[in-house]
Order: sequence, then C-alpha cells, then structure tokens
Amino acid sequence: MELSKIDFVDSSGLGALVQLVKYTQQYEGTLQIVSNPRVTQTVKLVRLEKFLSLRTTLEEATNNVKKS
Repeated sequence: MELSKIDFVDSSGLGALVQLVKYTQQYEGTLQIVSNPRVTQTVKLVRLEKFLSLRTTLEEATNNVKKS
C-alpha cells in the first residue's frame, strides 16, 4: 500500500490499516506499507511500526514480499 504522499493519519486511518493487515493475515497474505517520515512518526508513536510492516520505498516493499 502506497502512503508516501499522505501527510497525516489519525486514529481512524490507523484503525483502517490495522484492519487491512488483519484481513490479509487471515488469508495468509502480507501487506507492505510504503510510508513517509510524518506517517511513520505517527505509527511509531502508537507502537505499530512492526505490525504494519512499514517500508520507506516501493522497491523495498516489493523486495520484502519477494523474500517471503
């Protein structure tokens, strides 16, 4: 999921991301989230960075999916 151009995410947005990750895990999939520093900071503030699989570039996210 590409979020690098998003400037702000609130609790509703974080909740939606958590639900998407849970949904993909239910079907044994993975969701990689490409994020910018502002969104990453917000996600880290609520300690969800590892659960949400944040990546800094689309290339990094694609390579991570290929490894799994």
